[in-house]
Amino acid sequence: MAAQNNAPLPDGMALAGYRIVKKIASGGFSIVYLAYDAEGNAVAIKEYLPSSLALRQEGEVLPSVSKSNLAIFRIGLKCFFEEGRALARISHPNVVRVLNFFRANDTVYMVMAYESGHSLQEHIGRQRARGSAIGEAFIRQIFTQVLKGLREVHANQLLHLDLKPANIYLRTDGTPMLLDFGAARQTVNTDVPTLSPMYTPGFAAPELYVKTETLGPWTDIYSIGAAMFACMAGSPPQPADQRRKQDLMAAHFERLDARYSPALVGLVRWALALDPLARPQSVFALQKQLQEVPVVAVVAAPEPAGLLGLARRLAARFVTPAGSRAAPDTLHS
Repeated sequence: MAAQNNAPLPDGMALAGYRIVKKIASGGFSIVYLAYDAEGNAVAIKEYLPSSLALRQEGEVLPSVSKSNLAIFRIGLKCFFEEGRALARISHPNVVRVLNFFRANDTVYMVMAYESGHSLQEHIGRQRARGSAIGEAFIRQIFTQVLKGLREVHANQLLHLDLKPANIYLRTDGTPMLLDFGAARQTVNTDVPTLSPMYTPGFAAPELYVKTETLGPWTDIYSIGAAMFACMAGSPPQPADQRRKQDLMAAHFERLDARYSPALVGLVRWALALDPLARPQSVFALQKQLQEVPVVAVVAAPEPAGLLGLARRLAARFVTPAGSRAAPDTLHS
């Protein structure tokens, strides 16, 4: 069944004690609405509605699922519900807060706290439009917090599996929050090999392309490295399946060397290793390195060429340590 654009629920509709205001996002897996609860608080409601499996026409409320897709649809629905239950147990400032989850209209809904802000992807786009690069201090600050949230997710036996700048939300105060977990859709892909993968090229780890490979924290760590690379380069890294055939990333890393500290570029290289065992095996390992203060090399100004440079070098040899300059073979920190 080919994917199609599903009609959203109508504006103003009442749904399990919430009132839908409008659709605010949609993708191949779900539709997200802005809504208000009974107390008038704004919430975001995510509706499980994979466009490759279910069809909903304008004016309809219930999705139409063919008999051939029903089993797959139900597997995904169950996983989506379980994901909502697991996320509801997590209370962390850098992870989206799930307030409620319920069944209605032959599908499942996840209710999340609604906050003003914009995605990291939008931030990258704005910086690129201005022709300016994102600074290292910003990258370290944002991803230090992102990793705190991801560590909490992993501690609850969950993987994100769809980490990318579009799913890192920056609140108006600048703090980041992890959104749109992909665990449910990945479980569907694992259980049903005929269902098209829904990962994002460039941000997906190589093991996501091969259903027999084991997924773990290292899978999300690859995506963190890819998101950091996107902040630095302004675009995603080469997709992992292409890298396995011909890896062209070395030249991209060399260009970043001129703009960022060797420590940060080295950390991104480490996270983006094609071999899962060559990456950090835990978020803590990545956190530890990211929080280390980079050593900034002080580069001496080049000596003038010609006779002036020669005169200066000769003069330096005859200045004693008691004078205004250090002896020629002494290095002071």
